[in-house]
Amino acid sequence: MSLRPLGIAPSLPASAERVARFLSVRHRTVALTAHLRPEDTVVQSMPDASPTKWHLAHTTWFFEQFVLGRARDYVSPNPEWHYLFNSYYQSVGPMHARPRRGMLTRPTLDEVMAYRRRVDDAVAARLEAGDDDALPMLVELGIQHEQQHQELLLTDIKHAFAQNPLEPAAIPDAPRSLSMAAPALRFVPFEEAVVRVGFEGDGFHFDNEGPRHRTYRQAGSLANRPVTNAEYRAFVLDGGYDQPALWLSDGWATVQSEGWRRPLYWDEALETEFTLQGRREIDPHAPVCHVSYFEADAFARWAGARLPTEAEWETMAGDLPVQGNLQETGALHPRATSFDTPLGLMYGDVWEWTMSPYVSYPGFRPLDGSLGEYNGKFMNGQWVLRGGSCATPADHVRATYRNFFPPHARWQFSGIRLGNDR
Repeated sequence: MSLRPLGIAPSLPASAERVARFLSVRHRTVALTAHLRPEDTVVQSMPDASPTKWHLAHTTWFFEQFVLGRARDYVSPNPEWHYLFNSYYQSVGPMHARPRRGMLTRPTLDEVMAYRRRVDDAVAARLEAGDDDALPMLVELGIQHEQQHQELLLTDIKHAFAQNPLEPAAIPDAPRSLSMAAPALRFVPFEEAVVRVGFEGDGFHFDNEGPRHRTYRQAGSLANRPVTNAEYRAFVLDGGYDQPALWLSDGWATVQSEGWRRPLYWDEALETEFTLQGRREIDPHAPVCHVSYFEADAFARWAGARLPTEAEWETMAGDLPVQGNLQETGALHPRATSFDTPLGLMYGDVWEWTMSPYVSYPGFRPLDGSLGEYNGKFMNGQWVLRGGSCATPADHVRATYRNFFPPHARWQFSGIRLGNDR
């Protein structure tokens, strides 16, 4: 399999450090499931979500397929599992239907955990051997893939637990969100310019983040913080879900067919919301979360604003440090924060919808071989989000990172930062 470089720095760390990083991320995934019981891990609450056990197995399959599978003498002890845990790599082989992942009661959770340990040991040994120059790059891609699934694991189990009348807590020991007043909403202006966007330089990046290129940015402004729960509640109480003029056509059709009246996980009284820690009172100052692109766009119209483009978001984020309420805080829920910088914190809390469709950059070329299916083939009918969330690892996100989901999706930690033409 031929691969172009993914942007890994030429001076790679020593093999021991690579192994430590690999095992640290793998162990972190398991740690996120510490409070789950075996019964919890097999539930699939909707076709877009996957069971926890499947996430644990699929991320392991990725390393087995694309790292261990490079060795000609490698023989999988469970070749039949490749069909079960392949996600969407058609060039690798057939796969179990995504909406039916919840039917996979076997292999058991114990068998999946043994599978993880076996593959972890094998990958660590391969890294320590240092006899394959492409291996560090492939392992780093697998690590980044694992981090994506850490967030998916959390959002998927949250959705599953929300369907249970008992409303159990998936992460009961997470620290409660800090309560503080959100700063007053204001807009930070930017000038008309030809700007450069996309990844450039050393360090890891996904293929869809490049190549770096020039694009036109019209003069406008960007809000200094995400939209709060209190602001979104005002939209709801003002009949936002009853005004078709605020909605895109497909958005209005979705509101009608799905019966949307408020963000996902809010109660009818607009007073509490379901979280990974169970049901809690809504913090009016925290960023609103679990809204779709359709809802974000409708709110922006109601507010007399718009969503930002991804070029606006990226150039305004600029060289700001990646800091904020990310996975490492342990809160795993958006929270109100105070800050002194003009744009506040551009990372963490909620992924921020942009008005940019997920399409390729000029000159984009996917990775060679089967890994070319990772990003490029999804460049239709989806919208870009930026900035990471409370469930995103801090070393996984950057200004050029392009997350993407279809416009109706709202089970992810997605929120709103407003843009404006003024």
